[in-house]
Amino acid sequence: MARVKDKIAAKAPAMPAVPQTLDEADGLIARMGEISRERARIQARLDENVAFAKAEAEATAGPLDAEFERLRGGVQAWAEANRIALTDGGKRKTVKLPSGEIAWREGRPKVVVTDQAAALAELQARGGLCVATYVEIDKQAALRCPELLQGVPGARVEAPPEQFVVKPLELPLAQAASQAVAR
Repeated sequence: MARVKDKIAAKAPAMPAVPQTLDEADGLIARMGEISRERARIQARLDENVAFAKAEAEATAGPLDAEFERLRGGVQAWAEANRIALTDGGKRKTVKLPSGEIAWREGRPKVVVTDQAAALAELQARGGLCVATYVEIDKQAALRCPELLQGVPGARVEAPPEQFVVKPLELPLAQAASQAVAR
C-alpha cells in the first residue's frame, strides 16, 4: 500500500519549465508542438479503434437483435391470443414464467399540439392554465448594450479575463519534412 507521502507527491503538479532565454522559450514551444501532434496521432488511433470496435459489435449484434425481435413478436402474439387465461380474466397484468415474465403496461399519456396558436389562444381565454411564460434576461442583448445594465442591481457585464496563449507553429507536412532534412 502506498504511503501518504507518496500519494501527495504523486498528486503534486509538475513545476513549469521556465526558459531563461528566447532560444530556450522557442525550444519549449517547439516541444509543445511535438506533444500536440503526438496527442493528435494518439487520439486519431483511438477514434479509429473505437470506430472499428463499434462497427464490429454492431455487425455481431445485428443478427441477435433481429432474432430477439422475432422471438418477442412470437411471444407477444401467443400472449395476446391467450391473454384471458394468462391474466385470470384481466385480474392480473403480469404473468410469471419459469424463465421470465410477460406483462401488459399502460403507456404514459402525452400532449399532442397540432395548432400551437389556436391552442394558446383558447387556453388564454380559459384563464391561462397550462400556459408557460418565461421571462429572463437576454444575455446576448445585454452584451450588445452593456450600458443598459449600469446601475441595475443583481446584473453586470464583466470584462473578460486576459488569456495567455501559446500556439506552436503548424507546418504543412512537406515543409516540415524538408526542414527536418536540412537540420
